[in-house]
Amino acid sequence: MKVIYKQGIRSLSFAIGIGSLFILGLNSCDSNRLYEDNVEFKNRAWRVIEEPRFEFAVADTAQRYNIYYNVRNSLDYPFARIFVTYHLYDSTGKELSKKLVYNDLFDEKTGQPFGESGLGDLYDHRFMLLGQYRFSHSGKYAVKLDQLMRQDTLTGVIAVGVRVEKVQ
Repeated sequence: MKVIYKQGIRSLSFAIGIGSLFILGLNSCDSNRLYEDNVEFKNRAWRVIEEPRFEFAVADTAQRYNIYYNVRNSLDYPFARIFVTYHLYDSTGKELSKKLVYNDLFDEKTGQPFGESGLGDLYDHRFMLLGQYRFSHSGKYAVKLDQLMRQDTLTGVIAVGVRVEKVQ
């Protein structure tokens, strides 16, 4: 009985060790990421009054960064495209950049969803907002996202987010 117990403990310890290495390996693959966060919406819908704001700190002003926004949508999303305005602010609240962007979530002709699917009818997208961006000073920054569709409530938008990564 003791032999089986010890073998079970060794197997469990080995599995935990391998799992830890796997998770550590996944994190090291994303070493360019400075910041990433997503906000989930209640009832699987983005209401026009919801303006998610994402705050992050930048220390290296010599480094160039790519800034993206993320969208997770379901097949319930009723349009092919999404229109979003982003606002980039510095720590004083000064708006550094603002632009209306639009991106395709579905093929307009076939209705086939774009993005990466991992969970049933959910699709994840990452769209560039600013490429090769250089921050003028170190400190805190924020990105705010506004949906600019013709409906107050966008059904099928599960979450949106922001990712900031170092350019190599």
